[in-house]
Amino acid sequence: AGPPYGGDEPVAPAQERAVREWGGFLNGDSNPERLMSRYLYEHLFLGQLRFDADARRRAFRLVRSTTPPGRPVVLVASRRPYDDPGVARVYYRLVPEGETLLAKTHMPYELSPQRMANFRAWFLGPEVKVPSLPGYAPETAANPFVAFRDLPLDGRYRFLLDEAQFFVMTFIKGPVCRGQLALDVIDDRFWVYFVDPSSRSSTALAAFLEREADLLRLPAERGSSSLALAAWVGHARREKLHLQAKSEALEQAAAAGRKIDLSLIWDGEGRNPNAALTVFRHFDSATVVKGLVGEAPKTAWVIDYPLLERIYYLLVAGYDVYGNAGHQLNSRLYMDFLRMEGEFNFIVLLPQAARRATAEHWYREAPEEIKAHVYGSYAHFDRPSDIAYRSADPQRELHALLGRHLAPVLERRHDLAAVPDAALRRDLQALAASRGAGLAWLPEVIFLRVAEPGRPPQYFSVLRDTGHKNVVHMVAEARALAPAENALTVVPGFLGAYPNALFDLRPGDLPALTTAVAALASEADYRRLADRFAVRRTDPRFWALSDDLIEAYARWAPAEAGLFDYGRLEDR
Repeated sequence: AGPPYGGDEPVAPAQERAVREWGGFLNGDSNPERLMSRYLYEHLFLGQLRFDADARRRAFRLVRSTTPPGRPVVLVASRRPYDDPGVARVYYRLVPEGETLLAKTHMPYELSPQRMANFRAWFLGPEVKVPSLPGYAPETAANPFVAFRDLPLDGRYRFLLDEAQFFVMTFIKGPVCRGQLALDVIDDRFWVYFVDPSSRSSTALAAFLEREADLLRLPAERGSSSLALAAWVGHARREKLHLQAKSEALEQAAAAGRKIDLSLIWDGEGRNPNAALTVFRHFDSATVVKGLVGEAPKTAWVIDYPLLERIYYLLVAGYDVYGNAGHQLNSRLYMDFLRMEGEFNFIVLLPQAARRATAEHWYREAPEEIKAHVYGSYAHFDRPSDIAYRSADPQRELHALLGRHLAPVLERRHDLAAVPDAALRRDLQALAASRGAGLAWLPEVIFLRVAEPGRPPQYFSVLRDTGHKNVVHMVAEARALAPAENALTVVPGFLGAYPNALFDLRPGDLPALTTAVAALASEADYRRLADRFAVRRTDPRFWALSDDLIEAYARWAPAEAGLFDYGRLEDR
């Protein structure tokens, strides 16, 4: 029958004060304040917002209401955050989150006095002039470079960088990333870096975006119903023109003395761990964490402001889960362009002689038309890198250089090197070194508890990285698989919201697990492995282990933790 309903949790006095303070801030009357608040809402509406001074960490949501602060909230219900509210003015209100926090949808964002001060500095300086507020017509509202052209571009980018993991998380935990079809647009594991906002004049970038605004139009401009082929042809043509314009601008900047080196990469100002992220794909779900997790990956992205904003408006603000197949198909296909643009930004840092070979390796057996978007006739840069390479493997060397460049801010809690027990660390590293086609028999995400009497248990995630020749196929992914390149990433803690298997063993069992993994060649082999190490959902120990995992997750990541989804737990 379920537990008895105890009523809504009351809002504490300190929380009420914070809600009033932020309500006043978000509902100023001047045009700059109103435009800032619209921008903040369109980027934070999916998050669970918390106040830094709130010891209870109560979560709130930011919503649009037809009523101002001090009156009951009357929700503006819309498919997209920028749909016409149907009233002359909307108000932005904080309401308590009423749902249980789930790992698969929980996206925390902290509100603090310092954050409010940052918002003022980024968006409300005396130089900010907003002659008139933008409307909600799709051709305006769906294009952030048009709707928010009067807000400082540097401020918009710094807002996104400040919590870059949160915004990438909205791509991954939002409605768009549901199922294999949506997620086969990305590799199984890759690293993400960001362009330093100080590396390019914001005035020059704003002028570039003004010229390019028509080419940067997104599929949502056509609403929730579109003819896929007709829209796709137009988007493809505009993306080619944009890549050519971007390449020419990069060439001109290099000719004018702009260095193509590590100074282009944001270092988090020496304090912000959002400067480097790792994205994992788990076939039909995904995870993003801070830091450079695992061995150097096959691919990497470098994201600048226009690219980050476009991905957000494509996958989050502009995506309609209720839209027709044409809308959803266009969103999926357009993301191919944006992925390749991020990869191109990384490739230009490599030696001139290595760029095309790198793109060819990332897109083996892909059509030449696709490769032209990564590095070719559309996306190109014909000047040498200013990085002095010394090895025969420049991509790995570049990752190492970037690792040193970002060392002061890198999040390292998911590094195996952080495991204090030397013997345990060595055995886990041996497991992580597993490679090859046999790994296809393993589940995508395994939570591993390692326990021995008299000592607290330790928890790890074992993630399968499936090798791909390319990621351009939408319905025939099996043709692009590279089984020999399958690998494992083993990390302390919890990565993934949908565990596919739970393993429970003692430290001395790890070598036997590694041996069994290396010998996998059939479903029967995995079944024997699971008989020895897995706690299946039919096992009497299952719920006790589940409780331990959830409690350990709450200790490991108290701001991020939520309940796991066992809907994809295998009973093999």
